[in-house]
Amino acid sequence: MAEGDAGIFADLRLVDERSVAGTTLDAALTGAETPFVVRGLVRDWPLVQAGLESGLAARDYLLRRRRDAPFTVSVGAPGSDGRLFYDEAMRMNFRVAKAKLPDIFRQIDAVEAQPDAPPIYLASIDMHDYFTGLAEANTVDLGAREPLASIWIGTRTRIAAHNDFPRNLACVAVGRRRFTLFPREQFRNLYLGPIDNTPAGRAVSMVDFHAPDFARYPGFREALRHAQVVELEPGDALYIPSMWWHHVEGLAPFNVLVNYWWRDTPRWLGQPQDALNHALMAIRDLPADERAHWRDMFDHYVFGDPDAARAHIPEGARSVLDPLTPDSAARIRAFLLRQLSR
Repeated sequence: MAEGDAGIFADLRLVDERSVAGTTLDAALTGAETPFVVRGLVRDWPLVQAGLESGLAARDYLLRRRRDAPFTVSVGAPGSDGRLFYDEAMRMNFRVAKAKLPDIFRQIDAVEAQPDAPPIYLASIDMHDYFTGLAEANTVDLGAREPLASIWIGTRTRIAAHNDFPRNLACVAVGRRRFTLFPREQFRNLYLGPIDNTPAGRAVSMVDFHAPDFARYPGFREALRHAQVVELEPGDALYIPSMWWHHVEGLAPFNVLVNYWWRDTPRWLGQPQDALNHALMAIRDLPADERAHWRDMFDHYVFGDPDAARAHIPEGARSVLDPLTPDSAARIRAFLLRQLSR
């Protein structure tokens, strides 16, 4: 954070730190509903060791394992304090391009030492698709979980507070990162922007954490009462429960993070965000009495007791009211696609 912001954030509660000595990471993650940090969890990774030598050594390590494919990169403006966000017209304040990794790293080489360097950011790159052997050489044992492994590479950046549907284990490989986290229910006090026009697919907080405007966003003071903050060094890992809000800052001139996302539910189930988007289109602008009826229907079929909703229907005839299977979920998906294509 900026020099003058220390008073705003100095009293934030620190994220709980845990040791997995005498237990396993799997056991620590099972049932965990609040964030926690494991210091030094991945310090032995070859990528971490290369980064401890220098940012250039880390980039060389990554280049030797890259696939010859174009990478998606976001490039902001010089002097933007690393913030990848909206401009005053609510367009993105950065451009998105495709380039080979050596070319991107040459740009980083040229600006790494500049204090007002433009942010250069490669977000959520699939490690298996874009690198050879990188995921296998730098990995965490997550037991029976089947995570998606992604790598995030960039200069100094600030990513607005957002949340993700899967559970998340974020491991700092190079540089330093600061996370500021908020429980799920604080979304109103974070003043979210549009849910369709977003920097990276998720609605983000409109509050500038380096210069919060409390007159415009008064509820943010309440959000800060519930916030937790942590700074991670190379090798440290942070567990973020599903749907927790997190503001992320890359603090070093060059930063690399590897994260693992996994769901508690099967991947063939739908994305809740899609249901919200559809409800905005189909329900929000109905007359008040009809909206109230649909709220009651959602409570009955979605949020209520599923056994009570189907008990009067003979077994074998309950269709999608029974617990979903890959086949019944596929039928719902096909039905929705037909309806939406009309």
